[in-house]
Amino acid sequence: QVQLVESGGGSVQAGGSLRLSCVVSGVTSSIRLMAWFRQAPGKAHEGVAFIFADGGNTIYDDSVKGRFIISRDNAKNTLYLEMNSLKPEDTALYVCAATPGVVTGKPDRSNFDYWGRGAQVFVSS
Repeated sequence: QVQLVESGGGSVQAGGSLRLSCVVSGVTSSIRLMAWFRQAPGKAHEGVAFIFADGGNTIYDDSVKGRFIISRDNAKNTLYLEMNSLKPEDTALYVCAATPGVVTGKPDRSNFDYWGRGAQVFVSS
């Protein structure tokens, strides 16, 4: 089992920055892939950024490419999402996810087994 707890959400003006953290506990050595998803009111879950444990390769959604950075500190068992140049359309509940499974191609929600409760981000114009 794996547990995920997010922190770092909040309110910021457009153009500002926030950093989200996700502390991972449990059988952390089993995790092959971690991600940040987001869900805005009335919209479907959207995969924002993904990071593979093996090699640290990353994948970003086009909507955040060049603005967001996903990273992982294995010593602290923590996943991060550095969000820069924030826009009002980035307003959403940001949720951390993880899986021990092998994923090929671009990941989606169905690939992930473990989920946090989320951290709310609000970006004002």
